[in-house]
Amino acid sequence: MESNKLRQIKMRHLSAFVETVRCGSLKAASERTFLTQPAISKTLKDLETILEVALMHRDRGGIELTREGAVFQHFAEQSLAALSHGLASLDALSAGTSSPLRIGALPSVAADLLPDVVLRFSELSPATPVTVEDGRIGALVDRLRSGDLDLVIGRMGRPETMTGLSFTQLYSEQVVFAVAADHPLAHAMAHECNLDALGSHRILYPPKGAAIRPLVDRFFITNGIGDWPNRLETVSSSFGRAMTLGPAAAIWIISKGVVARDIQAGRMVTLPIDTKTMAGPVGILARSEEDPTPTIRLFRQALLESRKSAEMR
Repeated sequence: MESNKLRQIKMRHLSAFVETVRCGSLKAASERTFLTQPAISKTLKDLETILEVALMHRDRGGIELTREGAVFQHFAEQSLAALSHGLASLDALSAGTSSPLRIGALPSVAADLLPDVVLRFSELSPATPVTVEDGRIGALVDRLRSGDLDLVIGRMGRPETMTGLSFTQLYSEQVVFAVAADHPLAHAMAHECNLDALGSHRILYPPKGAAIRPLVDRFFITNGIGDWPNRLETVSSSFGRAMTLGPAAAIWIISKGVVARDIQAGRMVTLPIDTKTMAGPVGILARSEEDPTPTIRLFRQALLESRKSAEMR
C-alpha cells in the first residue's frame, strides 16, 4: 500500500502543499506558483485522496493544518529540499564546479566567527562556492527546513522549534552593553554599573524575533526594570554600529560577537554589567534526517578548528 502511494505522489502535489502552508492561504499560494486557486485546490484534494487523510482545513480565513498535515509538512519539505540540492549539484557538475554551500548565521556569528571559518574552508575545499546570509534565527531556521540553506549557525531555539533539526554546540555567547570608547559612561563606571543610570541614555534593544530578546526581557524583569523611555529596537548591525559610534552615543544591548572586532580595535567598550544570565549556546543547526555531505563535513571541520583557535587566543 505504501509503495503504491509513493508512485502516485507527484512533484506538483508536494509543491502545492508546501507553498500553501508557507503562504497561509490558497490565494497567496496561487499567486506565488502562478496557478489558479481551483488548480491549487484540486491538487491538494488529489494529494489527500492519495494519502487517505485530511491534511488541512480550508476556509476564507486561510488554512489550518491537521495533526496529519503537520507531520507530513516536515517530510514534504525535506523531500523538496533534497531534490533542490540534487539539481544544484547536477548544475554544478555540468559547469565543472562544486555544488554551492549555503550558510545562514546570526549577525554575531557572521561578524565574528565566520570570516575565519570561510577562509579555512576555502583551503579545504577551494572549488566550492560559499554564500553566507545573516538574519533572525526564526527566518533562518525556516529556510533551513525548506532547503534554501544547508546549515545555520546560531542559538538553539525553544524545544518546540527544534523538531527535525540537530544542534551541535560550539560555544556559549555573551550579551553585552556596548558603548563607544568615548561614551560618558565608559569611564564613569569603573565597577559594576547601576542599571538605573542607563535610563537617560538612548538604548538599542533587540526586537521581537531576535534570538536574544527573551533573555534580555527576562534580565530586566528580574532586575525590576520596565520599559526604557529612550528605547529603540533594531536588528541591523550597521544601524546599531552607526548609532553607537555616532552622535547618538547609544548603549547597544547586543550579542558580543557582533561588536567583538570593534572592542578589539578599541572603538567600543562594554559596561561593567553582569550579564551571565543572558548567555546562551551557539552551535550548528542542520536537518537531522540528512547525512552530511563531504562538503558539509569539511565546513564543520573548519568551524571546529576556527573555534578551537579562537579559544586558544
